[in-house]
Amino acid sequence: MRIDLIRGDITAFTADAIVNAANHTLLGGGGVDGAIHRAGGPEILAECRHLRETTLPDGLPTGDAVATIAGRLPARWVIHTVGPVWAKATDHSGLLASCYRRCLAVADELSARTIAFPAVSAGVYGWPMDDAARIAVSTVAAANTDVELATFVLFSADALAAFEAAPGRATERP
Repeated sequence: MRIDLIRGDITAFTADAIVNAANHTLLGGGGVDGAIHRAGGPEILAECRHLRETTLPDGLPTGDAVATIAGRLPARWVIHTVGPVWAKATDHSGLLASCYRRCLAVADELSARTIAFPAVSAGVYGWPMDDAARIAVSTVAAANTDVELATFVLFSADALAAFEAAPGRATERP
């Protein structure tokens, strides 16, 4: 799989699947979540509401992922994942890594070959960007997946720099 890093707006990025850094309610919020819901239109929210009424009545657990249609976004699907809130006293690194693994597993279920990720948990959830980048890049690089291209679409120059500096970044693996 090739891993690319770009600075940009994930809502304008073309991929088979775009990852939403959602909250457990799946009903929209701030940051990436709010931007995806606004740009994608009411179709995404309608499908999220349906998930809440049927298979996810208690919401999406932290570290898990689920797909919906992409509405008006330049993608086929949105894969929603709930990242952990960073806590200095408690190590939630495993949950953050799980977000990326579960997104790739859902992408495989959908036969998606390209996926775009934001920096999950590194916004309002407070995860330090350099550590979020390390976990994200190393987890995606190590994943056993049929995805051919994973692109981290990062909103700021600081986020892009942190991902560029992340150890373990492999542009391709066998």
